Amino acid sequence: MLDPSSSEEESDGIVEEESKEAMAPQAGTRISPSRTTESSGGLAPSSSRSSARPTSPSPSAASEEKEDLEKMQREEDDRKKKLQLYVFVMRCVAYPFNAKQPTDMARRQQKIAKQQLQQTKDRFQAFLNGDTQIVADEAFINAVQSYNEVFLKSDRVAKMVQSGGFSANDFREVFKRHIEKRVRSLPEIDGLSKETVLSSWMAKFDTIYRGDEDPRKAQQRMTASAASELILSKDQLYEMFQNILGIKKFEHQLLYQACQLDNLDEQAAQIRRELDGRLQMADQIARGGKFPKFVSKEMEAMFIEELKSSVNQLMANLESMPVSKGGEFKLQKMKRGHNTSIIDMGQEDENTLSKSDVVLSFTLEVVIMEVVGLKSLAPNRIVYCTMEVEGGEKLQTDQAEASKPTWGTQGDFTTTHPLPGVKVKLFTESTGVLALEDKELGRVVLHPTPNSPKQSELHKMTVTKACPDQDLRIKLAIRMDKPQNMKHCGYLWAFGKNVWKRWKKRFFVLVQVSQYTFAMCSYREKKSEPQELLQLDGYTVDYSDPQPGLDGGRAFFNAVKEGDTVIFASDDEQDRILWVQAMYRATGQSHKPVPPTQVQKLNSKGGASAQMDAPISQFYADRAQKHGMDEFISANPCSFDHASLFEMVQRLTLDHRLNDTFCCLGWFSPGQVFVLDEYCARNGVRGCHRHLCYLRDLLERAESGVIIDPTLLHYSFAFCASHVHGNRPDGLSTVKVDEKERFEDIKERLRVILENQIVNFRYCFPFGRPEGALKATLSLLERVLMKDIVTPVPPEEVKGVIRKCLEQAAQLNYERIQEYATIEENVGRLVTPAKKLEETIRLAELVIEVLQQNQEHHAEAFAWWTDLMVEHAENFLALYAIDMDAALEIQSPESWDSFPLFQLLNDFLRTDYHLCNGKFHKHLQDLYAPLVVRYVDLMESSIAQSIHKGFERESWEPVNNGSGTSEDLFWKLDALQTFIRDLHWPEEEFAKHLESRIQLMSSNMIENCVKRTKMAFESKLTKSSKSTDFRISPSLCTMFNVMVDAKDQSAKLCAMEMGQEKQYHTQVDELIEESVKEMIQFLVAKFVAILEGVLAKISRYDEGTLFSSFLSFTVKAASKYVDVPKPGMDVADGYVTFVRHSQDMLRDKVNEEVYIERLFDQWYTATMNLLGTWLTERMEQQLHVYQLKILIRITKKKYRDFRLQGVLDSTLNSKMYDTVRNRLTIEEATASVREGGMQGISMKDSDEEDEDDD
Repeated sequence: MLDPSSSEEESDGIVEEESKEAMAPQAGTRISPSRTTESSGGLAPSSSRSSARPTSPSPSAASEEKEDLEKMQREEDDRKKKLQLYVFVMRCVAYPFNAKQPTDMARRQQKIAKQQLQQTKDRFQAFLNGDTQIVADEAFINAVQSYNEVFLKSDRVAKMVQSGGFSANDFREVFKRHIEKRVRSLPEIDGLSKETVLSSWMAKFDTIYRGDEDPRKAQQRMTASAASELILSKDQLYEMFQNILGIKKFEHQLLYQACQLDNLDEQAAQIRRELDGRLQMADQIARGGKFPKFVSKEMEAMFIEELKSSVNQLMANLESMPVSKGGEFKLQKMKRGHNTSIIDMGQEDENTLSKSDVVLSFTLEVVIMEVVGLKSLAPNRIVYCTMEVEGGEKLQTDQAEASKPTWGTQGDFTTTHPLPGVKVKLFTESTGVLALEDKELGRVVLHPTPNSPKQSELHKMTVTKACPDQDLRIKLAIRMDKPQNMKHCGYLWAFGKNVWKRWKKRFFVLVQVSQYTFAMCSYREKKSEPQELLQLDGYTVDYSDPQPGLDGGRAFFNAVKEGDTVIFASDDEQDRILWVQAMYRATGQSHKPVPPTQVQKLNSKGGASAQMDAPISQFYADRAQKHGMDEFISANPCSFDHASLFEMVQRLTLDHRLNDTFCCLGWFSPGQVFVLDEYCARNGVRGCHRHLCYLRDLLERAESGVIIDPTLLHYSFAFCASHVHGNRPDGLSTVKVDEKERFEDIKERLRVILENQIVNFRYCFPFGRPEGALKATLSLLERVLMKDIVTPVPPEEVKGVIRKCLEQAAQLNYERIQEYATIEENVGRLVTPAKKLEETIRLAELVIEVLQQNQEHHAEAFAWWTDLMVEHAENFLALYAIDMDAALEIQSPESWDSFPLFQLLNDFLRTDYHLCNGKFHKHLQDLYAPLVVRYVDLMESSIAQSIHKGFERESWEPVNNGSGTSEDLFWKLDALQTFIRDLHWPEEEFAKHLESRIQLMSSNMIENCVKRTKMAFESKLTKSSKSTDFRISPSLCTMFNVMVDAKDQSAKLCAMEMGQEKQYHTQVDELIEESVKEMIQFLVAKFVAILEGVLAKISRYDEGTLFSSFLSFTVKAASKYVDVPKPGMDVADGYVTFVRHSQDMLRDKVNEEVYIERLFDQWYTATMNLLGTWLTERMEQQLHVYQLKILIRITKKKYRDFRLQGVLDSTLNSKMYDTVRNRLTIEEATASVREGGMQGISMKDSDEEDEDDD
């Protein structure tokens, strides 16, 4: 921003523009220098065409020329209007006295542009592609992936960015809200809180969002933008409104200088003139009766009172301003109320000034440089100077040698004398022993004024008798600063009726006592109070001709008031112009004095030099006049329609604001608010008109897609509503008919827009942004529906409007997701059921996503109308139900691919408190209940057939925990039950029915499996060998395992939670236990039969049989010649091998320890009982030695092997075992005596724990 004061470069540029304008052709209206090329280029061809035009011009050419001229005229009129408006705005900025730049406005964030959105997408995609150095875990990557897909790639976000409604902070807040749920759902980790995880994720998000940009530069840019958003300097405000109104830089320079915006006194005087004009205008309206049209006739009188009251308030504001901003000097306040001298001149006596009311304070700087002409003193003599202002303290310079009497010492003084006396004396140190004081060499007495030269000058000193140097001079400078309340000073000739009754030259000071009180005061030397004063209230100053008979003074002017005229005269024209300008500002008169066109040649230097002596302000005014700016500068603000001008500047300011880099949502910046506030107050723009125009402009932008903050709309609407209904928000009681009609029109437009925004709430406020906007929209709609500002609208009426909007929103949202899912009507082409179902499932995912986003981002705004949001969701789902039903109708009856659709929808609906068992949810259940029942029926039939066919072809090869058929059965039953469980059927009764049905089915199937397994076991055991060659096959163990698995599966598949339903599990359990018991019995019976076969073989050696005697004789005879094997040992070994193999097979292959232990117990007990019975039957007989050996071997090995298998001692050492052992021990003793020994086989070893295996 260039400094408003003109520089050499600017002056050169202006001169160039002036020369261009001088060369440009003159038209009926003045052409702007900024458009000289444009205008001349447009006019020259026109003139050439007119000279060369044929005698019969075509109508089209003439009409085009007319349109071009009209267009140029409109553009020129618009330019002039903007220039005039800019003059008013500049004055508001230059001297504000009503408004301040607000510091409590919410800081607006930087706007996200389309390019920044794409850049953000690329950065997040780069992170997901692994192209960044950011380390992240899987959970964070998933969160970013979801954020990227759901938010960044959303069309709603792109549209919002295009309309200027998204800021970087919105992007961050959406991500933060997005991850909060995810972080809460993460498992707890010791030493790592959820808040820490959240902070870490947000820091990573910031790093991704920022990319490679230097954070320090971003911070500096944000700081600079935030500062410009808060407080703007005057230069920044000028530059802003130049851009808003399209004002060229050189036009600003011309206007700035010509309006004297840097002269605060001129600006204050301009305000006083404007206020006076507004009061006169009010009187004219009252006298002429040209009132605006009000809603009531009684408001006309009130209107005049309001006009005067507003002017009085402005006067009070102006009166409370310091006399000149930036100065430390404070005016002495007059002890009276607000100045009303302009309103009522009859109150002058009450406000008459006294001499004591005029207080001035001056600062003097006296700088002593050197003394010239000091020759009589010895070079080494010490000299110094003293300085004093009469009535003040005395100061002294440093000491210097007489050969070089230079100092450069400054002394600062304050005085209340407009014409003070400054004494400077030169001293030399006395060399005499008895001298008491230093010797004075010379002195000078000066009487400076604020107009005196500031540079150093040589002054001749009055020398004393002790100084022989008669030409002694001192070089010094005196700077006397004028106080803030001194507006001008200098010597004038004056003559008046009541004051200054003699034509005499006096020193005058124009003093501002307050904003509305000025006085012309004459002073004598060394006096602080004025000798005489003239209060300028009511006087009019103007240039005048020389007065005959008054000698002295060359340039005359006067101050006139009814009954009094005071004549002044200055010694030159320039001083007269300065005095008239200063007094013109002070009097507040409407008439602007114009200096005579012919300057009187009173001095001998000639007219040209006199013209050069004119004040610089006159030079700028002449230059502005040359450029056609004078009409804008001298225009009377009271003659303009400021309502329409303000309407224009507010509209252009809003356009500028919406196009800047901030996400403003329609809110003005503090600087813009300040200028608009000042303009309204200074020019009497009614508050209602201001807000009505603002509302209209905002609604136009909202209708075109720009995001406008509903809180801002609410504020302006509430103000207008309060005014129209007589609540006086700005103190105005009058209401114009035009205001009321415009308000009603805007109210209707606002209602339509608000309803449309609620219908499009997902797209107007995507992801709940801007924050709180939807809630504010609903609140504003409720306010708009009110008939007045007191009576609240019935809740049912508001509810009805919102219900209607949400019904339309449901239709709109569903149509949008249909378009997104690219589902077409498919007219004229075949679509497979599978494809249709796939599209329906995809659509269901989108429906659920929409409802979840509504709940997450918009439910809070509709907190007062939760039931309406539920209705909206049901309507939305009802629209989806139409497509869903159509897709399901074309599915094959044998197809079960639609169940994932039910699970998807039901899993969402059952967790939603409001939608669970709602209308759509019940429809979904009614649709799928028959399908579920039919599916279960078919599965039951299929499983039953697979059991039947499976067991017919069963090889009983071990598969996992059972056989192939059993594994298939249990898998199918478990899968079916899991499927039913995963359906999470919401209706409790039907869910229990399904569960009971599956339990019963499982029970029947397991029961069938158990029975078929037992039958197969019995059949296989019956067909097997009964000798010791029998081996337990893996298939028999597999059958046992099927029983074990069936028991485990029944506990899972057949057990219900509560009550009598446990009967299914109990019945199956009992059946399994009974079947296992029978299978053990079958197996034990088989083992017993094998032992019976062994005992049958050794029964041939029973005592007293022919076979026994023959075998004994044969063995004895043969043993004399050869080594005969021990008879029966192979039988014993074969049996022992069979037992051990069976034990090992069962122990290794059967999965249930309890069944094995039970089998071993019964096996041991049954075989031991068999041995005991066999021996009991031969109680009277003596055992053959070979029988004895076999039995000892069998008994001993059986005892030891079963003991190793874990059979309890109580079972092993049964009574039957004791009987067998005792019998065999006795038989062993007898055989030892009779046969001479048992060849190492002894019964007593059978009790040893550590017996070696043979």
